[in-house]
Amino acid sequence: MKRECPRVVVAGTNSGVGKTSVALALVSALQKRGLAVQTFKVGPDYLDPTYLELASGRPCYNLDGWMAGQDYVRSLFADRASSADVAVIEGVMGLFDGSDPVGSEGSTAEIASWLEAPVLLVVDVHGMARSLAAVVKGYTEFDSRVKIAGVVANRCGSERHGYWLGETLKAFGLPLPVAAPPRGAFPNLPSRHLGLVTADRSNLTQAILEELGAALERHGSVDEILRIARDAPPVDAYQPGPPRPMPTKRMRLGLAYDQAFHFYYNDNLDALESRGCELVRFSPIEDARLPEELNAVYFGGGYPEEYAQGLSENTSMLESVRRFASSGKTIYAECGGLMYLAQGIQSVDGASYELAGVMPGRTRMLTRLKSLGYVEVTLTRDSLFGTRGDVLRGHEFHYSELTGDPSQEEGWDAVYSLRRMRSDVPAAEGFQKGRTVASYVHMHFASRPGAVEHFVSVCAGSGVLRK
Repeated sequence: MKRECPRVVVAGTNSGVGKTSVALALVSALQKRGLAVQTFKVGPDYLDPTYLELASGRPCYNLDGWMAGQDYVRSLFADRASSADVAVIEGVMGLFDGSDPVGSEGSTAEIASWLEAPVLLVVDVHGMARSLAAVVKGYTEFDSRVKIAGVVANRCGSERHGYWLGETLKAFGLPLPVAAPPRGAFPNLPSRHLGLVTADRSNLTQAILEELGAALERHGSVDEILRIARDAPPVDAYQPGPPRPMPTKRMRLGLAYDQAFHFYYNDNLDALESRGCELVRFSPIEDARLPEELNAVYFGGGYPEEYAQGLSENTSMLESVRRFASSGKTIYAECGGLMYLAQGIQSVDGASYELAGVMPGRTRMLTRLKSLGYVEVTLTRDSLFGTRGDVLRGHEFHYSELTGDPSQEEGWDAVYSLRRMRSDVPAAEGFQKGRTVASYVHMHFASRPGAVEHFVSVCAGSGVLRK
């Protein structure tokens, strides 16, 4: 069974051409027209989705072909888009950039082809004239499975420049500009490291969103973009599988969630809730102790280095986490969570902050990126998301490093054999003691069927971890 699902992909020729601003402007303009907009982000990024969530007023979901696969991506999209009037999908990097130098795996193009979604190609046209036709022609003909339906000629020099570009594309029978915003038309968005900072109402105000939407209306045709979205072919309707038996006892899972910890995939959290987890949010910065009667605690990624002093000074929370770990209950920590469970953090200026001390070793911040990219994890012993030999996928993105090897300390093991995309040499990672696991890997639970069920069984005490 198929259903109508208006949708459009906002993609770029490369990173830095302004596709996030264009996507936000489009969401804002559609919202102002009274439409319910469901947003998605291609790839593993955690930051852009926070902007799209604020703009749409709905949770944003990542669509990642490499980590989750085609069936899951199509099902997730159909399910989450079913209650919206239109879906806006922001791409990653350049349209055809992904995890493979030859194929489309992990790229925006892959997602667009799977969803049969028309693409708006964002091009930085500063200093460009007739050459735009060569660029658009190349992108249009590169992969026949991808339909480029319109062009956003971003950062034009003038209205006349935009007109000239439109005439150039028309002369060659290429997709025409749906917008030609001049330089400075969109307000600047704050950036940190490789991308944006996490969005909140202090840096992405309603006034900024309205300014973005107004700029797109002023320098483009939102009506034409909406027509393109509505011309997308019907998609397979979401078909839920047979209902899973709910646990007789609902499990309480503490979820670290504040300024320091907020990198989570919404569908990972949805999956946990659908398997009987009650997500109990708490702040390691502000709260005095862990919530009561927890079966397990999940520390996601974030910016613990930015809030190290506050985290370190909250000694009652640190002691509460230490007591919970020593009780034998489950703690799962990713990236920033690993940093929090370690002995402490050393900042780039040399200052040190003591933290939970659950895991041996300390972390230190670097001025350069330590690791960025997809990773494949093979379990070398039974762990939280599977048994020995099971394979999962995720990604790394961090500016810190461990100064020691926790697996050399008594009771601790490295239970992940980690394969990075740019290396053939596996690395030992995923530090485990009892039911505590800490890793730099941001794991996507959908990468292994049964991973969430296994995690819940371990947290509930029915799953056994064996060497």
